[in-house]
Amino acid sequence: MAGNSFGEVFRITTFGESHGEAVGVIVDGVTPGIEIDRDYIQKQMDRRKPGQSSITTSRKEYDIVNILSGTFEGKTTGTPVFMILYNTDMRPEAYDDIKHSFRPGHADFTYLQKYGIRDYRGSGRASGRETAGRVAAGALARKLLENRGVSVLAYTTEVGGIKSNQFVESAIEENPVRTCDPDAAPAMVEMIEELARLGDSCGGIVECRVRGAIPGLGEPVFDKLDADLAKAMLSIGAVKGIEFGTGFDGTRILGSEHNDGMDKNGFLSNHSGGIIGGISTGQEIVFRIAVKPTSSISVAQKTIDIHGNEKEIVTTGRHDPCICPRIVPVVEAMTCLVLEDHFKRHLAMHG
Repeated sequence: MAGNSFGEVFRITTFGESHGEAVGVIVDGVTPGIEIDRDYIQKQMDRRKPGQSSITTSRKEYDIVNILSGTFEGKTTGTPVFMILYNTDMRPEAYDDIKHSFRPGHADFTYLQKYGIRDYRGSGRASGRETAGRVAAGALARKLLENRGVSVLAYTTEVGGIKSNQFVESAIEENPVRTCDPDAAPAMVEMIEELARLGDSCGGIVECRVRGAIPGLGEPVFDKLDADLAKAMLSIGAVKGIEFGTGFDGTRILGSEHNDGMDKNGFLSNHSGGIIGGISTGQEIVFRIAVKPTSSISVAQKTIDIHGNEKEIVTTGRHDPCICPRIVPVVEAMTCLVLEDHFKRHLAMHG
């Protein structure tokens, strides 16, 4: 299957299926001599793993990362890093009743049209479980970025229409929704729990901020920094939209208001979200993604089977009623991958 690799200089290839033996990633282009250990990577894996709270899937995967190559005596060697996570809590029998039917909103139909075969057990590569390898690779990129003075932070700003009204960074990892508004968190949790009881799901909005990025990252035409970030975000299965800075709200103001003026001390505003002409300005990079409701729900829906027969489908199994809490570390990981790739391109040009 093509399309399993991402990046130019700092490049990853993920592998594995939801109910297969394992998932993982191969990372090439890692700077040699960087101190790294499994615990550092495991910390990020623990943020993404299932079964964390009452508002996530009940599937129990410990996501223990095994590093099989690319490190020696606690440091990266510059050779490809191979990381694997073995699946332990698979229940493919939960999909027996729907293996010949297409789940509405899921990739069942499109995968079959493209390949003539599909893994119906948790949707194979179309499962959110594929992102485990991304998070492992993103942890490597995060370490490299930390050495450059760059930080990446994502968080939930909206769930099912309930919006955050304040930004409290310390609250993000202290609530199960990973929202930046501790006052909005209880209502978000209550909504998700109620939807879980009803067998339904909801979506939301996740915002990401990058601090410490130098000006000059990105290419002027096809490899714009915002274009690569957009590709990275839209490669995550549940993401259906992205905006930078003022985003779509910028369509409702004048150019004289939207333009980021400058004085001798720098920029006077950041409507551009830290990227102008596809190249970073040195300001905080800010973008938001739209996360759709989880497709796999136990509410009865109309569909067809592989023979074209109309039928009603109910998806059983274990699924997140809202993907936002667990997509946050994936957003951070993909952002780190893009930034480290562009840093390496930039340094190759400027030394």
